[in-house]
Formats: sequence, structure tokens, C-alpha cells
Amino acid sequence: QVRLVESGGGLVQAGGSLRLSCVGSGSAFNLNDMRWFRRAPGKQLEQVARMVPKYGGPFIADSVKGRFTISGDNAKNTVYLQMNSLKPEDTGVYYCNTIIDQIDYWGQGTQVTVSS
Repeated sequence: QVRLVESGGGLVQAGGSLRLSCVGSGSAFNLNDMRWFRRAPGKQLEQVARMVPKYGGPFIADSVKGRFTISGDNAKNTVYLQMNSLKPEDTGVYYCNTIIDQIDYWGQGTQVTVSS
């Protein structure tokens, strides 16, 4: 069984920064393919970042490119989402996700609220 736990969300003013963390556990867990999604109020789930080290550089959605970065720490079983220059439209619940052995795993989500 794989478990993902996000943290680091909160309330921040526009222009500020937050770093989200996602800690994975379970014998099958690895950082081979990690994703961050968000669900903004009234909008569909959006993938904002994906990290697949064996395939090279990360994927960053156009909506956050230049402001968000994804990284991982194998020793800590943790993937991060660094969010800079935050905008009110970045408000939403952020989830980390991975697919291992064709099973889709999600964390519980962490709320990010950006005030104008």
C-alpha cells in the first residue's frame, strides 16, 4: 500500500511564495513518476507539474511556468512544489499523485489560498 500526505498549504498574499511537500510511504513507493494537480473553485482538475527523472526535465503547465518548480528528495521520499509569484487564480486544493503498478494514488490535498 502506498500513502501520500501533502502539507505546506496556507493563506498567502499575491506575489508571495509557498512550498508544498508530499511525503510518500509504503514499500512500493518511489519518486519515478510524481505529479501535482490542483482543483480551483468551479474548475476542473489541472495537472500543474510532473517529475519523471528517467525521462529528463519536468513538465510544468503553461499556467504556472516560470513560477512553479517540482523537485524530489529520494532520501526523504518527498516531492516538493515550490510556488513563487503566486496569483489569486492559483487558489485551490493541491494534490500529489503517483501511479505505481497501474494503481492511482492520491493524497488528501492541501488548501492554497492567495489573496489579492
